[in-house]
Amino acid sequence: MSGRASARSRRTPDEPPHRERWLVSYADFITLLFAFFVVMYATSTLNEGKYRVLSDSLFSAFRHERTVPQVERVAIAPVLMPGPVLRLKPRPAPATVVAALPREQRLRGLAVKIGDALRALVQTGQVRLAQTPNGLAVEINASVLFAPAQAALRDESSVALRAVAEVLADADNSIEVEGHTDLVPIATPQYPSNWELSSARASAVARLFIDAGVAPERLVAAGHAANRPVDTNDTAEGRARNRRVTVLIRAEASPRAEGTSAEH
Repeated sequence: MSGRASARSRRTPDEPPHRERWLVSYADFITLLFAFFVVMYATSTLNEGKYRVLSDSLFSAFRHERTVPQVERVAIAPVLMPGPVLRLKPRPAPATVVAALPREQRLRGLAVKIGDALRALVQTGQVRLAQTPNGLAVEINASVLFAPAQAALRDESSVALRAVAEVLADADNSIEVEGHTDLVPIATPQYPSNWELSSARASAVARLFIDAGVAPERLVAAGHAANRPVDTNDTAEGRARNRRVTVLIRAEASPRAEGTSAEH
Protein backbone atom coordinates (compact mmCIF):
# COMPACT_ATOMS: atom_id res chain seq x y z
CA MET A 1 0.00 0.00 0.00
CA SER A 2 2.76 2.35 0.88
CA GLY A 3 4.41 1.81 -2.53
CA ARG A 4 1.27 2.65 -4.46
CA ALA A 5 0.68 5.72 -2.30
CA SER A 6 4.14 7.03 -2.94
CA ALA A 7 3.78 6.55 -6.70
CA ARG A 8 0.43 8.32 -6.72
CA SER A 9 1.87 11.16 -4.68
CA ARG A 10 4.64 11.68 -7.27
CA ARG A 11 2.12 11.99 -10.18
CA THR A 12 1.42 15.68 -11.05
CA PRO A 13 -1.96 16.68 -12.26
CA ASP A 14 -2.37 17.65 -16.06
CA GLU A 15 -1.35 21.28 -16.71
CA PRO A 16 -3.90 23.49 -18.54
CA PRO A 17 -3.07 24.67 -22.15
CA HIS A 18 -0.85 27.84 -22.57
CA ARG A 19 -3.08 30.88 -23.04
CA GLU A 20 -0.52 33.11 -24.96
CA ARG A 21 0.40 30.77 -27.84
CA TRP A 22 -1.68 32.92 -30.18
CA LEU A 23 0.95 35.61 -29.93
CA VAL A 24 3.31 33.51 -32.05
CA SER A 25 0.85 33.26 -34.89
CA TYR A 26 -0.04 36.92 -34.53
CA ALA A 27 3.59 37.96 -34.73
CA ASP A 28 4.08 35.86 -37.88
CA PHE A 29 1.00 37.43 -39.43
CA ILE A 30 2.14 40.96 -38.60
CA THR A 31 5.57 40.24 -40.04
CA LEU A 32 4.08 38.95 -43.30
CA LEU A 33 1.66 41.85 -43.48
CA PHE A 34 4.51 44.34 -42.96
CA ALA A 35 6.54 42.69 -45.68
CA PHE A 36 3.52 42.81 -48.00
CA PHE A 37 3.03 46.55 -47.49
CA VAL A 38 6.72 47.21 -47.97
CA VAL A 39 6.63 45.40 -51.31
CA MET A 40 3.47 47.25 -52.36
CA TYR A 41 5.01 50.59 -51.43
CA ALA A 42 8.19 49.83 -53.32
CA THR A 43 6.31 48.89 -56.46
CA SER A 44 4.03 51.90 -56.26
CA THR A 45 6.88 54.46 -55.97
CA LEU A 46 7.66 56.06 -59.42
CA ASN A 47 11.11 56.97 -60.52
CA GLU A 48 11.29 60.72 -61.02
CA GLY A 49 13.36 60.45 -64.20
CA LYS A 50 11.01 57.91 -65.75
CA TYR A 51 8.03 59.99 -64.74
CA ARG A 52 9.56 63.05 -66.48
CA VAL A 53 10.22 61.11 -69.68
CA LEU A 54 6.68 59.75 -69.62
CA SER A 55 5.16 63.18 -69.08
CA ASP A 56 7.25 64.73 -71.89
CA SER A 57 6.23 61.95 -74.27
CA LEU A 58 2.56 62.39 -73.45
CA PHE A 59 2.84 66.15 -73.83
CA SER A 60 4.50 65.80 -77.24
CA ALA A 61 1.95 63.22 -78.36
CA PHE A 62 -0.94 65.53 -77.56
CA ARG A 63 0.82 68.29 -79.51
CA HIS A 64 1.25 65.95 -82.52
CA GLU A 65 5.02 66.11 -82.30
CA ARG A 66 7.21 63.21 -83.13
CA THR A 67 10.01 62.57 -80.72
CA VAL A 68 13.09 60.78 -81.86
CA PRO A 69 14.91 58.85 -79.19
CA GLN A 70 18.55 59.59 -78.76
CA VAL A 71 20.59 56.64 -79.88
CA GLU A 72 24.21 56.34 -79.01
CA ARG A 73 26.33 56.23 -82.11
CA VAL A 74 28.78 53.42 -82.32
CA ALA A 75 31.62 53.58 -84.80
CA ILE A 76 31.67 50.53 -87.02
CA ALA A 77 34.84 49.62 -88.82
CA PRO A 78 34.37 49.03 -92.56
CA VAL A 79 34.49 45.46 -93.67
CA LEU A 80 36.50 44.81 -96.80
CA MET A 81 34.92 42.16 -98.96
CA PRO A 82 37.16 40.13 -101.20
CA GLY A 83 36.76 40.93 -104.84
CA PRO A 84 38.43 42.53 -107.84
CA VAL A 85 40.26 45.79 -107.21
CA LEU A 86 39.11 48.66 -109.41
CA ARG A 87 41.86 51.11 -110.34
CA LEU A 88 40.67 54.49 -111.55
CA LYS A 89 42.77 55.98 -114.30
CA PRO A 90 43.70 59.63 -113.78
CA ARG A 91 41.70 61.94 -115.98
CA PRO A 92 44.01 63.47 -118.60
CA ALA A 93 44.20 67.22 -118.70
CA PRO A 94 42.71 68.90 -121.76
CA ALA A 95 45.13 69.21 -124.65
CA THR A 96 44.59 72.97 -124.76
CA VAL A 97 45.72 73.35 -121.15
CA VAL A 98 48.77 71.17 -121.69
CA ALA A 99 49.72 73.02 -124.86
CA ALA A 100 49.07 76.47 -123.36
CA LEU A 101 51.78 76.23 -120.72
CA PRO A 102 54.72 75.71 -123.14
CA ARG A 103 53.35 78.46 -125.42
CA GLU A 104 53.18 80.91 -122.53
CA GLN A 105 56.73 80.04 -121.61
CA ARG A 106 57.88 80.47 -125.20
CA LEU A 107 56.09 83.82 -125.40
CA ARG A 108 57.97 84.98 -122.32
CA GLY A 109 61.19 83.85 -123.96
CA LEU A 110 60.39 85.89 -127.06
CA ALA A 111 59.69 88.93 -124.88
CA VAL A 112 63.11 88.62 -123.24
CA LYS A 113 64.91 88.27 -126.57
CA ILE A 114 63.06 91.18 -128.17
CA GLY A 115 63.72 93.32 -125.10
CA ASP A 116 67.44 92.56 -125.41
CA ALA A 117 67.43 93.38 -129.14
CA LEU A 118 65.68 96.73 -128.54
CA ARG A 119 67.28 97.51 -125.18
CA ALA A 120 68.47 100.99 -126.13
CA LEU A 121 65.08 102.01 -127.49
CA VAL A 122 63.28 100.51 -124.48
CA GLN A 123 65.44 102.53 -122.11
CA THR A 124 64.61 105.79 -123.92
CA GLY A 125 60.87 104.98 -123.92
CA GLN A 126 60.62 104.77 -127.71
CA VAL A 127 59.75 101.06 -127.53
CA ARG A 128 57.27 99.53 -125.07
CA LEU A 129 56.61 95.86 -124.44
CA ALA A 130 53.27 94.91 -122.91
CA GLN A 131 51.54 91.61 -122.13
CA THR A 132 47.97 91.65 -123.45
CA PRO A 133 45.16 89.06 -123.39
CA ASN A 134 45.99 88.32 -127.04
CA GLY A 135 49.74 87.98 -126.64
CA LEU A 136 52.81 90.21 -126.58
CA ALA A 137 52.53 93.77 -127.93
CA VAL A 138 55.70 95.56 -129.09
CA GLU A 139 54.89 99.25 -129.52
CA ILE A 140 57.48 101.20 -131.57
CA ASN A 141 57.33 104.96 -131.90
CA ALA A 142 56.89 106.03 -135.53
CA SER A 143 59.65 108.63 -135.27
CA VAL A 144 62.14 105.80 -134.79
CA LEU A 145 61.05 104.06 -137.99
CA PHE A 146 59.88 106.76 -140.42
CA ALA A 147 60.35 110.35 -141.38
CA PRO A 148 57.30 112.60 -140.94
CA ALA A 149 54.50 111.81 -143.41
CA GLN A 150 56.59 109.01 -144.93
CA ALA A 151 56.33 105.18 -144.95
CA ALA A 152 59.90 104.33 -145.99
CA LEU A 153 61.91 102.78 -143.16
CA ARG A 154 64.95 104.63 -141.90
CA ASP A 155 68.25 102.82 -142.37
CA GLU A 156 69.07 102.90 -138.67
CA SER A 157 65.67 101.46 -137.74
CA SER A 158 66.05 98.56 -140.14
CA VAL A 159 68.87 97.14 -138.03
CA ALA A 160 66.68 96.97 -134.91
CA LEU A 161 63.71 95.53 -136.82
CA ARG A 162 65.88 92.82 -138.40
CA ALA A 163 67.05 91.79 -134.93
CA VAL A 164 63.40 91.41 -133.92
CA ALA A 165 62.63 89.51 -137.12
CA GLU A 166 65.45 87.05 -136.44
CA VAL A 167 63.90 86.29 -133.05
CA LEU A 168 60.47 85.75 -134.61
CA ALA A 169 61.71 83.71 -137.57
CA ASP A 170 62.25 80.57 -135.49
CA ALA A 171 58.79 80.79 -133.85
CA ASP A 172 55.38 79.88 -135.25
CA ASN A 173 53.25 82.57 -133.59
CA SER A 174 50.82 84.63 -135.60
CA ILE A 175 52.05 88.21 -136.06
CA GLU A 176 49.89 91.27 -136.65
CA VAL A 177 51.60 94.51 -137.68
CA GLU A 178 49.38 97.55 -137.02
CA GLY A 179 50.01 101.10 -138.21
CA HIS A 180 48.62 104.06 -136.23
CA THR A 181 48.65 107.82 -136.73
CA ASP A 182 47.57 110.85 -134.73
CA LEU A 183 44.44 112.87 -135.35
CA VAL A 184 46.15 115.47 -137.57
CA PRO A 185 44.90 114.85 -141.14
CA ILE A 186 47.32 114.25 -143.99
CA ALA A 187 46.63 114.94 -147.66
CA THR A 188 49.50 114.22 -150.05
CA PRO A 189 49.46 112.75 -153.53
CA GLN A 190 51.02 109.55 -152.16
CA TYR A 191 48.89 109.32 -148.98
CA PRO A 192 45.50 111.00 -149.34
CA SER A 193 44.57 110.24 -145.72
CA ASN A 194 45.88 108.70 -142.54
CA TRP A 195 44.40 105.37 -143.62
CA GLU A 196 46.84 105.04 -146.49
CA LEU A 197 49.77 106.25 -144.38
CA SER A 198 49.10 103.84 -141.52
CA SER A 199 48.56 100.92 -143.89
CA ALA A 200 51.74 101.69 -145.85
CA ARG A 201 53.81 101.84 -142.65
CA ALA A 202 52.45 98.49 -141.43
CA SER A 203 53.17 96.95 -144.82
CA ALA A 204 56.75 98.27 -144.79
CA VAL A 205 57.47 96.57 -141.44
CA ALA A 206 55.83 93.34 -142.63
CA ARG A 207 57.98 93.31 -145.81
CA LEU A 208 61.14 93.74 -143.74
CA PHE A 209 60.10 90.80 -141.54
CA ILE A 210 59.58 88.65 -144.63
CA ASP A 211 62.97 89.63 -146.00
CA ALA A 212 64.53 88.66 -142.63
CA GLY A 213 63.08 85.15 -142.74
CA VAL A 214 59.60 85.36 -141.16
CA ALA A 215 57.11 83.21 -143.06
CA PRO A 216 54.66 85.48 -144.90
CA GLU A 217 51.67 83.28 -143.99
CA ARG A 218 52.22 84.19 -140.34
CA LEU A 219 51.91 87.94 -140.99
CA VAL A 220 48.96 90.31 -141.17
CA ALA A 221 49.41 94.04 -141.89
CA ALA A 222 46.65 96.51 -141.05
CA GLY A 223 46.26 100.30 -140.85
CA HIS A 224 43.99 101.87 -138.23
CA ALA A 225 44.69 105.56 -138.91
CA ALA A 226 43.84 107.58 -135.76
CA ASN A 227 41.01 105.35 -134.53
CA ARG A 228 42.91 103.55 -131.76
CA PRO A 229 44.79 106.19 -129.78
CA VAL A 230 46.70 105.29 -126.63
CA ASP A 231 47.11 108.89 -125.50
CA THR A 232 45.45 112.26 -125.97
CA ASN A 233 45.70 114.13 -129.26
CA ASP A 234 45.52 117.50 -127.50
CA THR A 235 49.25 117.64 -126.71
CA ALA A 236 52.37 117.16 -128.78
CA GLU A 237 53.55 114.39 -126.50
CA GLY A 238 50.24 112.56 -126.80
CA ARG A 239 50.19 112.83 -130.58
CA ALA A 240 53.78 111.54 -130.74
CA ARG A 241 52.74 108.56 -128.66
CA ASN A 242 49.79 107.81 -130.95
CA ARG A 243 52.03 107.77 -134.03
CA ARG A 244 53.32 104.25 -133.71
CA VAL A 245 53.63 100.76 -135.18
CA THR A 246 52.51 97.90 -132.97
CA VAL A 247 53.76 94.37 -133.54
CA LEU A 248 51.30 91.99 -131.86
CA ILE A 249 52.78 88.52 -131.35
CA ARG A 250 49.88 86.23 -130.59
CA ALA A 251 50.26 83.31 -128.21
CA GLU A 252 48.72 80.81 -130.62
CA ALA A 253 50.38 79.54 -133.75
CA SER A 254 49.32 80.69 -137.17
CA PRO A 255 46.87 78.14 -138.71
CA ARG A 256 48.40 78.69 -142.12
CA ALA A 257 51.89 78.14 -140.73
CA GLU A 258 50.78 74.84 -139.13
CA GLY A 259 49.22 73.72 -142.40
CA THR A 260 52.36 74.52 -144.34
CA SER A 261 54.58 72.64 -141.88
CA ALA A 262 52.24 69.64 -142.01
CA GLU A 263 52.50 69.49 -145.81
CA HIS A 264 56.28 69.43 -145.61
